[in-house]
Amino acid sequence: MIIHEAALILATFLCSLVAGFLFAFAVVAMPGIARLRDRDFIRAFQVMDRVIQRNQPLFMLVWAGSILALPASALLAFGSLDGLGRWLLGAALLAYLLGVQLPTIAINIPLNNKLQLLNAEAMDDASSKQARLDFERRWNSANAVRTFVACLVSLMLMVILITM
Repeated sequence: MIIHEAALILATFLCSLVAGFLFAFAVVAMPGIARLRDRDFIRAFQVMDRVIQRNQPLFMLVWAGSILALPASALLAFGSLDGLGRWLLGAALLAYLLGVQLPTIAINIPLNNKLQLLNAEAMDDASSKQARLDFERRWNSANAVRTFVACLVSLMLMVILITM
């Protein structure tokens, strides 16, 4: 196996794990905690997010690894691909950076951090309801975009691997 093929396989694997993580949040975690009362919703999300924010090693390896592996594989494989493969790889890289990582940095992480500052147990009903309203719809919308794009990127990378 040539190095650019191995790099592309690794990037596909890591990006697919990220897509699966985002998908699980979109279809299981967030709909599950959506059924909780406002204060409990805030607390549940804080607990899940704190695992990530404390640099859970496997999560960090996958997330950061995908950010490094996809551009590296693009640099290594670009010259050996045909026109369609090059186009797909460039589109996958751009989509991943702009459609997955940018919303994460610009929307989801700031919302997570803002929610982490709240003391859910000390909040009254009105303030916990408002905090949830300020968070939930925007977070879920950004995550839906990230999920769709991450799944699309994984699919594009798989097509490249199949057609190499």
